[in-house]
Amino acid sequence: MSRYLDPKADVVFKKIFGDHPHLLMSFLNAVLPLPVDSPIVELTYLPSEQVPAIPEFNRTIADAKCKDAKGRAFVVEMQMNWTDSFKQRLLFGASQAFVKQLDKGKDYVLLQPVYGLGLVAEIYDRLSPDWYHDYQLVKKGGQDGDIIDHLQLIFIELPKFPVHSAEEKTLRLLWLRFLREIDEKTKTVSHELLEVPEIAEAVELAEESAYTQAELAFYESYWDQVRREKTLMSEKYTKGLEAGKAEGKAEGKAEGLAEGEARGKAEGKVEGKIEIARKMLTLNFSVTTIVEATELTEEEIECLKE
Repeated sequence: MSRYLDPKADVVFKKIFGDHPHLLMSFLNAVLPLPVDSPIVELTYLPSEQVPAIPEFNRTIADAKCKDAKGRAFVVEMQMNWTDSFKQRLLFGASQAFVKQLDKGKDYVLLQPVYGLGLVAEIYDRLSPDWYHDYQLVKKGGQDGDIIDHLQLIFIELPKFPVHSAEEKTLRLLWLRFLREIDEKTKTVSHELLEVPEIAEAVELAEESAYTQAELAFYESYWDQVRREKTLMSEKYTKGLEAGKAEGKAEGKAEGLAEGEARGKAEGKVEGKIEIARKMLTLNFSVTTIVEATELTEEEIECLKE
């Protein structure tokens, strides 16, 4: 029986998409908001000197220069994100990729659009069912289409996208299912994934047997870094809560009033989650997805169906 590695780890992602441009082209055509009549038809990897150096924990996983069916060129900067500062990190990386296109003295007209693609490995917006987030520079109060299209950021919450059924054939969802479902716990791979030749090839490249001992060591090191980073995030959150409690006590609020406000806020949050759950049910989201998005229990969600 094959043992698989998690493609969300950078060493695995890079082996699949960094060494096989046709797989990256298929993936980007599926997940980027490209016009239907203008898929990517040509892709080359950016040279190392054009790849932006991101401070702290570098999560850049692939950078490519693309050309679509209409001959338009653009750059894609990709990152796998686990931290609470992922928006700033991707904005920094995409901006750097935009700036580094232009050599000193060259004309600005030569600048090509940059897509920043952030694959977010954990849910970060629990108050919304949206899992695909598309950001552009839009004129405030302007007309539709009044945008600066040279910098666009796309964030995808991997744990949250809806798989409506086992027969779902949308290529975007199939590629995202590959990223979400394949890991060390995988015993069998869904036949829906294996029916797509590019995804079937990616599955093979995720097999542990395809990696050297050095690559496997990097793989374990990656998850050690992720665990440490999550621990730091948790400690930061805990310290923030403690600081907030201390500040509340210092303000000398009456105990009964504080308790009443806290209860009111808690009830308000629960009511908000229930409204989101009801909306997601009307949109045919699975109970599992709604549980992840709202933190309500399956029993509570089932009651909303009645």
